[in-house]
Amino acid sequence: MGRPTGPIGLTRAFVSWAGLGWAWAGPGWPFLDPGWPIGRLGDINQRDCVDNTPLVWAALKGHERVVEMLLKRGDADPDKPGEFGQTPLWCAAFGGHEGVMKMLLERGEVNPDKPDNEGETPLLEAACNGHEGVAKMLLERGEVNPDKPDNQGQTPLFGAAWNGHERVVNMLLERDEVNPDELDKKDRTPLWCATFNGHGGVAKMLLERDGVNPDKPDNQGQTPLFGAAWNRHERVVNMLLERIEVSPDEPDKKDRTPLWCATFNGHAGVAKMLFERDEVNPDKPDYKGKTPLFGAARNGHVSVVKMLLERDEVIPDRLANDGLTPLSCAASNGHAEVVKLLLGRGDVHPDKPDNNGRTPLRLAAGNGHEEVVKILLEQDAVCPNKPHTDGRAPLWAAAWNGHLGVVKILLERDEANPAKPQ
Repeated sequence: MGRPTGPIGLTRAFVSWAGLGWAWAGPGWPFLDPGWPIGRLGDINQRDCVDNTPLVWAALKGHERVVEMLLKRGDADPDKPGEFGQTPLWCAAFGGHEGVMKMLLERGEVNPDKPDNEGETPLLEAACNGHEGVAKMLLERGEVNPDKPDNQGQTPLFGAAWNGHERVVNMLLERDEVNPDELDKKDRTPLWCATFNGHGGVAKMLLERDGVNPDKPDNQGQTPLFGAAWNRHERVVNMLLERIEVSPDEPDKKDRTPLWCATFNGHAGVAKMLFERDEVNPDKPDYKGKTPLFGAARNGHVSVVKMLLERDEVIPDRLANDGLTPLSCAASNGHAEVVKLLLGRGDVHPDKPDNNGRTPLRLAAGNGHEEVVKILLEQDAVCPNKPHTDGRAPLWAAAWNGHLGVVKILLERDEANPAKPQ
């Protein structure tokens, strides 16, 4: 619901904005006076270019005196929705305007549970935005369903849990009608929402409810632990790992585990917690054949790479489905420290090509990573002129991409022959 701009805002909407539009402006305008002859302004329910009435705008902005004046008109519709089906009450709930809410709820014509076009009720809006007073007013109304889902299957509890509004969550959980383990259309629960966003207080409340499954995956196979691990919410991860129902190594539909998420994003604290669990496989590959070490190496997370290399189960030179190795990933992205760590292992081949014939040197050269190129060239097993499957060597890749420094380094090597046919 946005304020109209452009030519249409000066034509069709002009009457609503210039005449009745003081509803948007609110207190302070010279003609906002109880004695103003409002009757001569025309249709009090006229819509502007975005299909909203003056009452909708006034309720949205929380202008109580304007709302009161408009409601005194016998012909003002207090429940007329705007462009997206949002009534004045919906707008007041969204903005947390308790005074406006009280006035509107006193009108018998107003439906306090009327959803907008997306199925979102006033209570859901209040819950999403943490407006406790508004939520309390609505929950006191018998007509309001405290567990009514929107078009995405999300109830007011979802909105409050997603945004971490603990008091609103508590209010909703006190209602018998509210299902604390409700599924939305993506199979996410309120707990899933709270843990994904790191709201430990909300997560604790929900975990104390008997009916809540702490390990319920969404339609992508991602559990609450998966989301908490991905986003480095250590407190929440610890809470979930204390529950015996939670599988700490549960993969999603792409075979990524919570540890995979933590290592990919460099969350050393979360990774450490997961390493302490015997059920967690530190070398479990995803659907592309890439283990946690691949993600950590690719993104240059030195401390996590060190942790992984300390584990006997981890194969540091494992091949992914595309033939890449952790060293290839680190070299391609210029992570010199990770490259050194991997090359320090006697079991990592420094010149292993992928399925397209790209060696770690070729990848580093093509991306202009001079330091990594120098480190790799110090390895006796590295051939500086080893071609890709298309016959193009590292020198060609560096030249093609304009990496002058890499070109210079390679030309200093006799084996990197610029005359070699490409």
